[in-house]
Amino acid sequence: MSNRSSITQFLLLTFADTRELQLLHFWLFLAIYLAAVLGNGLTITAIACDHRLHTPMYFFLLNLSLIDLGSISTTLPKAMANCLWNTRAISYSGCAAQVFLFLFLITAEISLLTIMAYDRYFAICRPLHYRTLLGSRACVHMAAAAWGTGFLYALVHTANTFSLPLCQGNDVDQFFCELPVILKLSCSDSYLREVGLIVVSVCLVFGCFAFIVLSYVRIFRAVLRIPSEQGWHKAFSMCLPHLAVVSLFVSTAVFAHLKPPSISSPLLDVMVAVVYTLVPPTLNPLIYSMRNQDLKHALRTLMARCVSAARD
Repeated sequence: MSNRSSITQFLLLTFADTRELQLLHFWLFLAIYLAAVLGNGLTITAIACDHRLHTPMYFFLLNLSLIDLGSISTTLPKAMANCLWNTRAISYSGCAAQVFLFLFLITAEISLLTIMAYDRYFAICRPLHYRTLLGSRACVHMAAAAWGTGFLYALVHTANTFSLPLCQGNDVDQFFCELPVILKLSCSDSYLREVGLIVVSVCLVFGCFAFIVLSYVRIFRAVLRIPSEQGWHKAFSMCLPHLAVVSLFVSTAVFAHLKPPSISSPLLDVMVAVVYTLVPPTLNPLIYSMRNQDLKHALRTLMARCVSAARD
């Protein structure tokens, strides 16, 4: 395969060689996927149906659940289908779509997590100005900015990557089409353009992370000045779930892409990719619902309605 135009499909990495293990992986991934769909679906429905949750914090959480639902749906169903049907193939257009959607949603997620840190900062450190600065219109604009940033970022990278000649075969060393593994198939010096874009992207990600850290430094300083224990509990119940989600997302993604070459191996790369693509979307609803009494109450109300409707 001498160039890009001669490639009609890519071959993804398989999780196992034996049929029994392939079916075992299928059922395991199906359970994870259903858990993620159920958790994020319940969160979205509870927030949408409960008028008490129509606040900036829960509006951004609804968007986060939509992103998590989209990101796990981008990678896992194809991997499950390949395990079930004992195949490795993904079409050229399907691979390009996976790269685009995954970049789009991951970039939108880090942007949204940064906005959520901004929201938490004003809710705790500037409560008197909170409603003024974060009205419904401002929240919609910020969420649209997060989604728009992800779209533009993914469009530029996907178009640039798939315009390169790919002459190193069509074997993808990952269970889904990911930007770095597609770049490894390039035989052109023009890949340096994409490397430059990746360097800029890493700087932007660390800029978002630095903003989140700075926001929480100021938040914790403000919390320590709260005299009542009840105030402490309320502030931490607002901030700790978001901080846990950020830590989970950043730590897994950074280790996946910046781990030392000395410890890199195909098996480790796949295991790390499974962790950072599947664990955050699955655990985020659980993390947010554990300490949030309002969300737990809304979920209980929603479940009660579903049970009552089923009985009727």
